[in-house]
Amino acid sequence: MALLAGRSAGALSRRLGLGGGTVIAGHVVPRLAPQALRSISSRLPQGVVVVSGTNGKTTTARIISRILAEAGLRPLHNRAGANLLTGLVTAIAADATLDGRPRSDVGVFEVDEATVPRALEHLVPRALVLTNLFRDQLDRYGEVHYVAGLWREALARLDPSCQLVLNADDPLVASLSSSRAGGTRYFGIGDRQQAVAALPHAADARLCTRCQARLDYSLVFYGHLGHYRCPSCGLERPTPAVEAESVVLEGTEGARLTLRTPAGPIGVSWRLPGLYNVYNALAATACCLALGISPEPIRHGLELFTTAFGRLERITVEERCLYLALVKNPVGFTEVLRTITGSTPHATLLILINDLFADGTDVSWLWDVDAEQLAGRVQLAICSGLRAEDMAVRLKYASVDPSRIVVENDPRRGLELALQRTVPGDTIYVLPTYTAMLEIRETLRRFGYVSGFWED
Repeated sequence: MALLAGRSAGALSRRLGLGGGTVIAGHVVPRLAPQALRSISSRLPQGVVVVSGTNGKTTTARIISRILAEAGLRPLHNRAGANLLTGLVTAIAADATLDGRPRSDVGVFEVDEATVPRALEHLVPRALVLTNLFRDQLDRYGEVHYVAGLWREALARLDPSCQLVLNADDPLVASLSSSRAGGTRYFGIGDRQQAVAALPHAADARLCTRCQARLDYSLVFYGHLGHYRCPSCGLERPTPAVEAESVVLEGTEGARLTLRTPAGPIGVSWRLPGLYNVYNALAATACCLALGISPEPIRHGLELFTTAFGRLERITVEERCLYLALVKNPVGFTEVLRTITGSTPHATLLILINDLFADGTDVSWLWDVDAEQLAGRVQLAICSGLRAEDMAVRLKYASVDPSRIVVENDPRRGLELALQRTVPGDTIYVLPTYTAMLEIRETLRRFGYVSGFWED
């Protein structure tokens, strides 16, 4: 009865055009069957994978799902990105038979950072993947050490049979292995050619998690990710089981990777651009190896994978290419700009900044974005959304030519202006926060350029 009621609510939501129905069953089902998530997920023959982190969890979970499918398994996955408990319950309800038996073989659940402790009360994961911790939505999460504390307490109660899959290059994440008994697999980047000159001013983790001394970095990749060591207590980056020995970035087209793994080297022609997506590939590879998947399905899954909605998504509109890249925190925004400036000398940008609950109501984080790399590199920057003026001021102080900055608060009119100011064959880089991304994609859906995000 609970599952039937939840599915009916989701179908009605879609039929009435109220949304994708990606969370409503999660409100209905627990009222009638509070243990539905635990009961149904425990029946999955190949268990459950949980993926969380500030950046990359949606993409990493999708990569894992794709690899498992290549290995002949049927994954159950909250693909639409609804990553609170309501979204997890909705995904379970859509997959199960009415007597509560899952149709899939393995669950792959993306989980919001702050929701991890509650999710682990309902799920008993076979593998838990933690990608990174950066400042994000300060009004919801507070500082990164608060989230790290939540995770540490949750991991202490985790079943020892669960494999932890942790980012060796993030000291906040790597140190979490000390909070529990059980196996841990680390992943990281080893290619020194991808390192930057120094730790950026807005790095979130400069101090040792054990003794609070200042960490020494021999390599920095982005944010506070790199090769580090504490000169006081000796804490250092653990040796990764899965490491990118060679990374050749190819602008917005992707990268060529050579991964060192316990099962032998894996060479990958990777379609996703940016160093941050290399970490997503590493996390998925380490997870799937922990699950016993062989290298060949992993390589196939990585090479065939295409981007999730709003995450470096390419959309053709009026013979222009819209390059849609979600930006939601300083590190992510900075790395997107790094990819763009490495691909074109003069970019046309449509930047959509909202400050709704799902975006984070505090937009002061814009001042920690390395927007200075845009100086002299902007053909046109249209600032839109609820906080368009804030973005325009940030670009001005980043030394972007003010004559090339336009404020247009309405996203639809901003898109129309970007199309008018470009010619066929041009690329428009659309950089929205989360709710702005859903808004601009809904505009594109209504004109037939994309499907609904719940159908992706």
